[in-house]
Amino acid sequence: MTSQTSRRAFLRGGFTRQNPMRPFGAIGVMAFEDACTKCGDCARACPEGIVLKDAEGYPVVSLARGECTFCSACTDTCEAGALRADTPWTWRAEASGACLSRNAVQCRTCQDHCDQQAIRFRLQPGGNAEPLFDLETCTGCGACVAPCPVGAIQFTQIHQPAEASPC
Repeated sequence: MTSQTSRRAFLRGGFTRQNPMRPFGAIGVMAFEDACTKCGDCARACPEGIVLKDAEGYPVVSLARGECTFCSACTDTCEAGALRADTPWTWRAEASGACLSRNAVQCRTCQDHCDQQAIRFRLQPGGNAEPLFDLETCTGCGACVAPCPVGAIQFTQIHQPAEASPC
């Protein structure tokens, strides 16, 4: 998967930097960084406490702290227009190689915590079980992240809308 590099990352030499997980409703990468005032209103409004500030002061989501309920509190409080309720959430879960089931250890914790039932396991030869994530069913809420005993759940963007910026 390719990621679109922001102007800020490009100028700092971050050509292959992955896009950070911004709060629900975040507009495109470059437009977000132009519009966001770093006021912190979205972080204060989040009832789950999962919106934090990154090193540059922009809001990011930490699903290790809990799941997103998509309550729209962050989008409702954003006066700058960097978070909009009509912007889709494009993050989806997947399991890394550290997944216990992939390493012949019986674990279904992520599946047990997924209310959407988007995680299944397929038994493989040798006793390993391959976690399968249904991208159509997965909402990207992150309910599977915190309970994972080895932190094997990670998120990737399934679709990044093309973004045009005036020169």
